[in-house]
Amino acid sequence: MKKTFAAIAISIPVILAGFLVRMQSLAHQELSPPECRVEKWDIPTSFFNSQNQDASIQKSKVPPSAVLIQRLPVTCCQGDASCVDEFIYAKENNQLPDKKALLIAIDHSLQYLQTANAVAAYQRDQVTGITRDRVLNSLKRFRELLVKTNSATELHTAIEREFVFYQSVGHDTKGAVLFTAYYEPLYAASRFPTAEYRYPIYRLPADLDSWPKPHPTRQELEGADGLQGEKGNLRGLELFWFRDRLEPYLAQIQGSARIQLTDGTQTTIGYAGNTAYTYKSIGRELANDGKLPLEGMTMPIILDYFQKYPQDLNIYIPRDRSFVFFQENHGNPAQGSINVPVTAERSIATDKSLMPPGALALIRASFPFANATGIEHRIVSRYVLDQDTGGAIKGAGRVDYFLGTGKVAGDRAGVTVSNGQLFYLLLKPKN
Repeated sequence: MKKTFAAIAISIPVILAGFLVRMQSLAHQELSPPECRVEKWDIPTSFFNSQNQDASIQKSKVPPSAVLIQRLPVTCCQGDASCVDEFIYAKENNQLPDKKALLIAIDHSLQYLQTANAVAAYQRDQVTGITRDRVLNSLKRFRELLVKTNSATELHTAIEREFVFYQSVGHDTKGAVLFTAYYEPLYAASRFPTAEYRYPIYRLPADLDSWPKPHPTRQELEGADGLQGEKGNLRGLELFWFRDRLEPYLAQIQGSARIQLTDGTQTTIGYAGNTAYTYKSIGRELANDGKLPLEGMTMPIILDYFQKYPQDLNIYIPRDRSFVFFQENHGNPAQGSINVPVTAERSIATDKSLMPPGALALIRASFPFANATGIEHRIVSRYVLDQDTGGAIKGAGRVDYFLGTGKVAGDRAGVTVSNGQLFYLLLKPKN
């Protein structure tokens, strides 16, 4: 989906301790001491003792090699089920094991890594020790191990034996990475404007590259109310019309959507381009104006506010000057920035000026899961593929996690805000 913007609340500060108080393990059992569960996942202190690391290491001007630190895989603590990816093998919430989903995501990355685009990307953004060939061979070997192993512990043991980790230094140079999540929403829409369906999304202008800069702002393009596009540059570019003012904007944030049309058929839309402005979080704007407290802000809280005060949409949406254009994908799944489909719970978005595209990674953080009474947060480890990027996903300390399509995925994505760790897995060099 070349997802250009993360969730509305991406800039919310996060305190990991607040999540740890209510986290449970995958097996809902008492875990080993906190220093084993948490501290050992940080970048080893020996690294800081031997190298002088500047706090500005995550800034884009720092060479990419400075944001990934080679280390040995983390040895699991006794009884810590959150250390291994049990979702691959064990049923969770009456769902089948998702080894198949992981294999599909791996195959998509293998497909990408053998393209000219991948060759060019790895030549352009070189990271010391991480080459396209090494990433490709590592992914092939991981796939072999995944197919033949029968438990999460067996897979983890094989990884300890054959792989090394490259850990992101995070936003604090100690390995803390802020995780948010995104999803593919499902909206009702029409191919034609009606009294009910009034709010359009737009195709990419053919002459966008020749538009003078600075580009028109969102308000200049579509008006404060989102209904003035036909009076200017957007005339004739309407793609679909929505019933709700907020829905086209949320589709722009997510970068894709599945559309339920008025004739009963479905289609999909995906990112096609954007104007040259940086995304501005309307969640933070609400906090700046004293409408909502910044601490604890989530997407459901923001949506609830606009349900109560819909007139404020015409105030806050225009403050985000950026604007996203779409293309119809005719039912094809959402695609990542490396032009392969993203897979629910197995694809992530990172800053591709720093991180290796298509590579295998391990993420560990607290994520929300649906249960019989609502949503619970648990610390888990997941093997994922780095297949997407985002305009708001900048630096070594940001990851956006793809959670799938529809309401449940959206409910989960809206409350995903936590600190965790990001590791890339590569085969040990041959002696």
